[in-house]
Amino acid sequence: MNAKRITLKQIAHELNVSISTVSKSLKNSSEIGEETRSKIIAFAKQHNYRPNNIALSLKHRKTKTIGIIIPEVVHYFFSTVIDGAEKYANKMGYNVIIAVSNESFEKEVLNMETLADSSIDGIIMSVAKETLKTQDFHHIQETIDFGIPVVLFDRVLNDIACDKVVVDDKSGAEKATQSLLDKGCRNILLVSTQDYINVGKLRTQGYIEALKKNHIIADNRLMIKTKDLMNPEQAMYELEKKIDQTIEQNPSIDGIFCVNEIYAAAALKVLKKRAIHVPNDISIICFTDGFISKYSSPTLTTISQHGEKIGASAAQMLIDKLTSKTPLANYSTKVIECTIVQRESS
Repeated sequence: MNAKRITLKQIAHELNVSISTVSKSLKNSSEIGEETRSKIIAFAKQHNYRPNNIALSLKHRKTKTIGIIIPEVVHYFFSTVIDGAEKYANKMGYNVIIAVSNESFEKEVLNMETLADSSIDGIIMSVAKETLKTQDFHHIQETIDFGIPVVLFDRVLNDIACDKVVVDDKSGAEKATQSLLDKGCRNILLVSTQDYINVGKLRTQGYIEALKKNHIIADNRLMIKTKDLMNPEQAMYELEKKIDQTIEQNPSIDGIFCVNEIYAAAALKVLKKRAIHVPNDISIICFTDGFISKYSSPTLTTISQHGEKIGASAAQMLIDKLTSKTPLANYSTKVIECTIVQRESS
């Protein structure tokens, strides 16, 4: 028997299947055919695969280093979370290693294995879109099962028992929509993510709730749910087209609420091409109080999530676990309140 440890990625490569297929087969999932399952399980046993290799490599080592895994670097929000977490960690004598999943389940699993090989003490992470879509959280659960602290932020998992830091997405979206309604908007376009992403789902619920409280029936024609494409440029091109088509088909639109500032920038670009004046003709508000919002023309009214505070809170929760200030078995969720930052677009 080969004594060298083999990874999920290597098994997937050798058998020409996905990491998700390997993971589900090793958990004996009925989603995978019996022949494929048997083949993968036999190969894993032959090569001494250990499902808990992440946790085993972490369990008895204390290096005063923590890992942060974010889904992407393009969003200003994630950079502010890293900034807040790193400042707090450094103050407490901890170093930080940062990894990016690029919204990929497989990259997220590999990131955790890489961080484990770097002997980190715990992990702060926001879950990738593909992980949320596949609903495969084995890599997170295995780490927690061996007593290794994990703190989730922003995109969290209800099925995983661990510390979490979130913003009140539903309330923030309700505030955003209400602010447009208060300015006289009655036909508000929502630009959001697919509902399997928890923040997009909650923000959609907040948007609908605000309309309901103002006796307005939500119109599906005024809800854009962005397509998940691995090519970000193509995704933004498709989004711009969809926004343009929706405005063409619904000329009564007088407000736009976007779940992040990148989507708002796309909407602003479409409106400029159409010579629609913001905010006189259409008002815009979005989540993420970043550089795009501050330096676009006109500047964008935003819902600030206070990313630095989220990062600092996540780091504090993790380090409290590592230093035994809070018991490993005690979990809590900290909710950060959103605030509106008023600018020119509304």
